[in-house]
Amino acid sequence: MTILFDLDGTLIDSTEAILESFHNSFDVYKKPHPNDEEIKALIGHPLDVMYKDLGIEQDLVWDFVKTYKEHYQMIHTNKTVLLDYAVDAIREAQKFARLGVVTTKTGKYSRELLLHFGLMDAFEVLIGREDVQKPKPHSEPIDKALSIMKSNKKKSWMIGDTRLDIASADNAGVKSVAVLSGYDKREQLLTLTELIEETALDAVKYISKITQ
Repeated sequence: MTILFDLDGTLIDSTEAILESFHNSFDVYKKPHPNDEEIKALIGHPLDVMYKDLGIEQDLVWDFVKTYKEHYQMIHTNKTVLLDYAVDAIREAQKFARLGVVTTKTGKYSRELLLHFGLMDAFEVLIGREDVQKPKPHSEPIDKALSIMKSNKKKSWMIGDTRLDIASADNAGVKSVAVLSGYDKREQLLTLTELIEETALDAVKYISKITQ
């Protein structure tokens, strides 16, 4: 069996680092700032999509992304925390499944964070934004992870906190569990799935129970 985890909102909370990096980029280019809720509503999408949706002109988007990454790299390990029961979820999942990470976050920073928290050894593969042409909700990130792991889709699961995760799993033909520890609300997640779990640990326990 294979379990793929999303990162932000599923295993980690890097909201402080994300918000600070966004606001820094708006300071650098002297643009009016969006409010925090507008930014948080877009977390899970690629950075370029987030900036476009926040009103940045196309010809400036990649300058903003570059500035964001430069600032984020300086602060991300100090301003990111593990979500409650994240370690328990990973260690419990390791008992009966092979694990991977599929995120829209830059893979480089994702690896640095997992190494920082002493968890990178748990995952056979990590697919980040730079590893695919079409990020979630497209199936490509999940397809690529499972291909590298040579995993059977019928025995694979995706755990995530946004509709992007659930849609990506559906598009890839794998089962999914949505958790309430992240950025999409229950009502939003219920538009794509009937099953909601509070944390990644709850999701892992559910998967373990129904697949025994």
